[in-house]
Amino acid sequence: MQFTVVTGLSGSGKTQVVRFLEDKGYFCIDNMPPMLLPKFAEMFFTASGKFEHVAFVIDIRVGDMFTQLLDQLKLLKDNGYEYTLLFLDADDKTLVKRYKETRRTHPIASNKGLLDSIAQERKMLGRLYAEADYVINTSDLSVGDLFGKLQKIFNNDTVTENTIAINVMAFGFKYGVPLDADLMFDVRCFPNPFYIDELKELTGNDKPVQDYVMSFSDASAFMDKLYDMMKFLIPLYAEEGKPTLTIAIGCTGGRHRSVTMANMLGDMLKNDGCDVSVNYRDIEKGKNQ
Repeated sequence: MQFTVVTGLSGSGKTQVVRFLEDKGYFCIDNMPPMLLPKFAEMFFTASGKFEHVAFVIDIRVGDMFTQLLDQLKLLKDNGYEYTLLFLDADDKTLVKRYKETRRTHPIASNKGLLDSIAQERKMLGRLYAEADYVINTSDLSVGDLFGKLQKIFNNDTVTENTIAINVMAFGFKYGVPLDADLMFDVRCFPNPFYIDELKELTGNDKPVQDYVMSFSDASAFMDKLYDMMKFLIPLYAEEGKPTLTIAIGCTGGRHRSVTMANMLGDMLKNDGCDVSVNYRDIEKGKNQ
């Protein structure tokens, strides 16, 4: 089991870290009172493998209880639970700008102003900063940049195409385009097996349909170019921190051409070690196209 403790300055990006970790399958608890840390760790550890990755976000929002965090982290380690401590930081100018944009109140209310509140918090977090396994300064980072750094931390410093879950979807344009598609390709330009009597009732999961669709040189060339494009793009999406990528391939009814090519692309990417699923949104609807 992997425990991660996320802390840092208010406004430094901890909410984005939670989003990233949840997309990675982590069970995240935000605003965790420090004294509950060892008990929760024991509970998750004894849950018979139901929780492989757990993250606790603990920061100054818990008030005076925050001073107990270092002692509770030591107790956690004394009890045999290993953890990663991630600290989020940002410079004062960036934090002030973010607070003004969101119009939120700093957890440490100070009648001397926002900068004084930030200074107090920075002082309180000094020892945690020094003991953190990883420190990320988010001052000049976009969300994508932050996710890229998190990818390197939580994927053994390696960002590759198999760090992103890929969904290859076949669909029919006559039933509407998929709203969740990141990339969409139209294969209606290729000959339609629907007009071949012996192929009409089959689908792109059947070899006769596959053989027919791919018997045309343009279709083969398209698949080669599509595969090359995906090999180029997928690592870039992964490095940007995108957790999932939906590639939609559409024909008229979502039954023949799109299914054939979705299967081919899925097999190609699986052979490269990518985490790929293939689904056919409209394959049953397309019977009567």
